[in-house]
Amino acid sequence: MIHTITIYCTLFFTSFLASTIIPLGSEGMVVYMITKGYNIVLVVVIASIGNYLGACTTYMIGYIGRQKALEKYLKINQVDFARAEKLFTKYGSPVLLFTWLPIIGDVFAAIGGILKFNFLLFSIYVFTGKFIRYLVVAYFAGII
Repeated sequence: MIHTITIYCTLFFTSFLASTIIPLGSEGMVVYMITKGYNIVLVVVIASIGNYLGACTTYMIGYIGRQKALEKYLKINQVDFARAEKLFTKYGSPVLLFTWLPIIGDVFAAIGGILKFNFLLFSIYVFTGKFIRYLVVAYFAGII
């Protein structure tokens, strides 16, 4: 039982960190857990929540005006910011559905905070995108 709880906690923190300061992916752990028979619904939900909360952290850093911290710790440079801001301006809030994308996704979350985008709408778009991503990963793991 303790081992199972530890694995789920590890999934949560891996998913969280994958959406914040550490450039890693959580998909491998999701696939591993599903293929080892862990509860698929619980795996998808925990990974989605962890990844969503990581994006919220990035949003808050942007919201409180810590662009230098974003550049230093998230390694988001001015070119990435400009590209993300252009896409955000052109396509609007649905861009937040793609916060799961490597590199640019973190920038979308940061830009949402910098632009002080409505947090409820941010949450809906970001969680939806991340949840769909993990459902797709679960599907391709051959379990669903």
